[in-house]
Amino acid sequence: MAKSSTRETYFSLVYIAEALIPVEVGEPTMRYLQVDEEANNEALLVILELLDECRDLVHIRMVAQKQRMERYYNRRANLHYFKVGDLIFKKMTQCTQELNAGKLGPTWEGPYRVSAVTGKGSYKLKNQEGVKFLSN
Repeated sequence: MAKSSTRETYFSLVYIAEALIPVEVGEPTMRYLQVDEEANNEALLVILELLDECRDLVHIRMVAQKQRMERYYNRRANLHYFKVGDLIFKKMTQCTQELNAGKLGPTWEGPYRVSAVTGKGSYKLKNQEGVKFLSN
């Protein structure tokens, strides 16, 4: 089945041609009986010469689809970057949650203060007493 991003089947990208169903090989059909060996070999040579171009076009289609997906995500994403000195809460994970807290336990911990911006969306935090955390 053809993939939506490339509009090609995996078989055609690897083996250059469309797949023959095993029933067509075992049972003589019109498609199988009307094959001319010389014309078939010439057609395969032409397809082999155009294979790199076909793969390049598929690559271009894949990159274009990824760009469309990225634009769609970025239109709807609500990104917020913090500044040094902002107070934030940190989401609790299973590792940081207390042992028998249950489902009614807290889901956020903090508040923490941003002490430094280490990258895009990455921060160093410290608690109210000024103790810094190694990772956030």
